[in-house]
This record gives sequence, structure tokens and C-alpha cells, in this order.
Amino acid sequence: MSKNILICDNKNYIPRLVESTITQYLKSSGCVVIEGAKWCGKSTTAERFAKKVVKLQKPATFRQYKLLADVGDANLLSGDRPILFDEWQKLPELWDYIRAEIDDTSERGSFILTGSAKPIEDRERHSGIGRITKLVMRTMSLSESGESTGEVSLFDLFAGQTKISGINKHKLKDIAYLLCRGGWPAAVIEKDIDLSVNLARMYVESLITTDVTNVDEIKRNPTRARAILKAYARNTSTTASLSTILKDVENNTIADTRTLDSYLNAFAKLFVIEDTESWAPRLRSKTTIRTTSTRHFSDPSIAAAALNASPDDLMNDLNTFGLLFENLCLRDLKIYMQGLNGQVFTYKDKDGLEADAILHLNNGQWGAVEVKLGGETLINEGAKNLLSLAKKVDSDKMKAPSFLMVLTAVDEFAYRRPDGVFVVPIGCLKN
Repeated sequence: MSKNILICDNKNYIPRLVESTITQYLKSSGCVVIEGAKWCGKSTTAERFAKKVVKLQKPATFRQYKLLADVGDANLLSGDRPILFDEWQKLPELWDYIRAEIDDTSERGSFILTGSAKPIEDRERHSGIGRITKLVMRTMSLSESGESTGEVSLFDLFAGQTKISGINKHKLKDIAYLLCRGGWPAAVIEKDIDLSVNLARMYVESLITTDVTNVDEIKRNPTRARAILKAYARNTSTTASLSTILKDVENNTIADTRTLDSYLNAFAKLFVIEDTESWAPRLRSKTTIRTTSTRHFSDPSIAAAALNASPDDLMNDLNTFGLLFENLCLRDLKIYMQGLNGQVFTYKDKDGLEADAILHLNNGQWGAVEVKLGGETLINEGAKNLLSLAKKVDSDKMKAPSFLMVLTAVDEFAYRRPDGVFVVPIGCLKN
């Protein structure tokens, strides 16, 4: 096995878009908490900002700092700042010590906490509002990994750009590979194609055999965890209910939605699944908006690995390919919008009208996106949906869309249609 399959050191470091957000938060908060899936690069990126690094996943270091926390020793928070506590959730007492220290000193940019799992709930733990700022770090977007030309910018589209151009270098088989490989930094720098795809499968094995139990100390069955993850993967990019997912779990390994919910909560705490919330705009009509979130993984490679699907398998199953491609696009859009201080939602109403992504800025600007593998028929269908949605939104009570976009996999060029809808290959997009 390649030595760097699980390592992305500073020598091989690829700059991340989230760095600008970390910089911004360190200037405005005493402590920044960076959360995200294991292996997404949190520690490596955070170390670039820290003057002292405490790795709590090392047993000897954990024992030392646990003792300091238990007795309230001042050395717990000693050292040049910012101090990084890596995998801080292993020592949740740190939260209140850091919060109190920030209250006493009023210093900004003093601490960085990274964690691959949400800490066990503690109702007595202070919220940290005004002192501690959280952000989610995801795996790498195609722009970060150098697999998007970046010729089309979301920032420019929100700023009113009407003319775009770009040339897509990817064929469908390339997208299938990028989807199965995922945005894991170690996989991105791995030159061996088979090994790079295998990383996501290693991640899933670790997840179901160890992580789903360690996250909250509730013992869970690996066979059951695998079956649930596979069922969730089959329903990715849909609004499938828990009962629907339950019926899709193979071999009847669970009998009720309560058990299913326990496993899904564990996956969410581990930043494995990241559902996309529904958008509720002001409409001209009294159309009922569906409020169910859309099922997504934090990285599409997790879904592919759960389904044991190779790039060739996806090429032979375009329906599954399309659903997982939407997940890839939502991952990238969330990364790009984070850098623009915006959010990503989905839209679907009772009439069946939908948009795969609503990109919403804090100033009220928004854009709508439909995701399609490509081809004239699918692009026309996506554009029709987007134009219908734009007409439904009450522009007297909220802003008209800044842009409408069909995001594709394999179309050769980025361009603006006569009806004003942009067609952009994912391999041409950036924030």
C-alpha cells in the first residue's frame, strides 16, 4: 500500500478555500471550532494557523491533559497562541475552560479546536455564543483539487455577470472516477487510481466497525450499520422518509424507525451524512412547499463505497450515477458558498416543481441550480424547471434570482442560453 494513502502532510499540502473563513473567524472570535468528517484535512489545515498543537488522539497526550483538566491546572491552556487542540471532543471539559479564558482575557484568535465527531451532549455546557465560532470543513471541491478550470465564478454571477465561457475537460468516465475517489486530500494526491478510490472504502470500514460506536459510546452492530449506510446511499439526493429507507434496508436487520434513527444520528454526528434543508421563499401563489430535507452524504464517495460501486459500475447505471453526481455537485456548492458567506438549500413544492440547489447569500440574493448529467433534453428540462420557479417567486416581497443555472457533468462548454439560463459543467465552476 502506498505510504501516503492516509497521510496528507505539509509537503503535499493543497490550499483549501476554508482558510479564508478560518482567518476571518480568528479575527472576530476567541476560539474557532473546525468540524468535519475524519480524513477531510482539518488537522493539517488548522496546524497552519497554530503556534502550539496538542494532539489529544495520542494516548500519552490525552492522559496528560485530562489530568490538567481534572485539577484545573493553569498549564492546560499555556503556550503561544493560537493553541490547536486536535480531536478536542475527546476532552469536552476543554470547552468551558476555553470559554472562561476568553471571558477573562477578551483576546481573539487564541484557540482552535478540531473534531471529527460532535461531543457527547452535555446540557450544562455553555453555548459559547459570542466567544466560540463553529465552521464545517468538508472534503475537497473540484476547484481545490485542480480538477475544475474555475472559468465560471459564483461570485461573479451574484455580482451580475451575464457573459460566461469555459471549456470542460472531463468525459463522463472522468466524473465517475472523481465521484468514487471523492475529495479526500490523501486520495487527491495519490497517483495510483485504484488506491485513491480505495480510500473511501477504507473510510466506510472504519466507520461501521469503530466510529459509529465510539461517537457516543452506544454499541452498534457493524452488519446493521453497513446495511443502513447502503440503504441511505440508494436514497441519496431524494427526500425519502425514514420509513422508505427502513424498507430498503437489506435482510430486515432492523425492525423500527427508532433504531434506524439512532444509526443515522451517529452518522450525522460523524459528519458522514449532511442533509440539505428545504428553502421556503415567498411565492405568488399559495403553493405548499415541501419541507423535507434532501438526503446527502458529506462526500459522494461514501455513497459509492457503501454501494460497492466502481466507476465502471456507475457508467452502467446512469440512474444511480445521476443521484450521486447531484451529491458531488451539492458538496462543491456548499464549499463554494461557505466562502461567500452563503448557504445551500433545496426546493420542492406539492406541484412537483423543484430545484436541486438554492444558493442564498446573507444579503438576500439567491440563485437556483438544477443538476443534470448533460445532454440537450435534460438541460432543457432543467432550464424549464428553473424558469417556472423564478415566475413563482414573489419578486415584490423578495429579490428576483441573481441567476439560474443548469450544472452538468459532460457538456463541452459553459454558456448562457437565449432564455438567460446558464449551462455550466461542474468542471468549470469555482466560488
